[in-house]
Amino acid sequence: MAPLRSAIARVLRRAGTTPAAPPPLVGFVVHGAGGVHPASAHVRVTGRMSALAADGLARTVQVDPVRWADGSDTAHLDAVLVQRDAFPLASLDAALARARDEGTRIVAEVDDDFFTPEARARLARAEYAPDRLASVERLVRSADAVVVATEQLREVLAAQGVDAVVVPNGVQPGLWPSRPAEPPSTGDRRVLYMGSATHAADLELLRPVFEGLVTEDGRRVRLEVIGVTGEDGTWFDRITLPEGATHYPAFVAFLTGQADRWSAGVAPLTGERFNDAKSDLKFLEVTMLGLPFVGSARPSYAGADRNGGLLVGDDPEEWRTALDTAFREGPERNRRARAYVAAQRVVSAGAPNAGERAWRRALGIG
Repeated sequence: MAPLRSAIARVLRRAGTTPAAPPPLVGFVVHGAGGVHPASAHVRVTGRMSALAADGLARTVQVDPVRWADGSDTAHLDAVLVQRDAFPLASLDAALARARDEGTRIVAEVDDDFFTPEARARLARAEYAPDRLASVERLVRSADAVVVATEQLREVLAAQGVDAVVVPNGVQPGLWPSRPAEPPSTGDRRVLYMGSATHAADLELLRPVFEGLVTEDGRRVRLEVIGVTGEDGTWFDRITLPEGATHYPAFVAFLTGQADRWSAGVAPLTGERFNDAKSDLKFLEVTMLGLPFVGSARPSYAGADRNGGLLVGDDPEEWRTALDTAFREGPERNRRARAYVAAQRVVSAGAPNAGERAWRRALGIG
């Protein structure tokens, strides 16, 4: 094969042309493998890598961090993006040294506050061991570029002396239904809330909202919860995911199959600083599921009310009024929200929006 390539190159040189250089090789380090990853990896990394490759601007490959750090993986990477704590702390220094030696651009990708003391305490209570938190901080302080999900998170890092580029979350439209949900016209009104274990305190904001809640026409309103807490509650109903549905595309497929059971989606947030740096992903997901959105009036969801969403404070009566509005105006509010997402918050091959262009520049591409 090598002599054939040499012969082709000689012919091209005689013709006055040279073979085009292959596009750069961009690696990414995320949790999971074989296409099965946490939701944040699909939303923030793998979907964008697929679009980058589809546009012919790079070859992309998931990288085993330990093998790349110790040299077992000999591939030369032009850039490598690492999400959150996906690079084990014990291998990180060796990887950074190799990157310096080979001219590999290191890009850190972060979508939560891992840096303020109160945020670190909350993460430690929920799911993060000390080494995971230390890995994020070491990576961010050593990277050539840092990408974050929100302006508030950029400001958190700026206070730590770290510059970052804001790339808002986006959605892959092919995963989601193309129409508004059609909830039943009789029986209970069901409202969806989904989230990780870091949102247990946020869930409690909804207790006085949903306890005993009945619509004006006498229909009971029930909150249905996916994730968030391992405890059962008398004031909400738990939805257990089927086996395999923790994989994000499977999770979205499950939600899509259930969409018509819900009349709205909610996203409460307490006033903790940790929450201020969170993204508006729940607004995007609820919107793409075909539901009207009701969320807390916190920095995370700033602007959602200009695009069909409803934002409220902590007063339970505000929430109840907003839910009533969502029930009455659901299809129209969802239509407005979907138009906004389609125009500005989509991840796909073709003509990237401003956020996707900023992400590619952070990788050193485009």
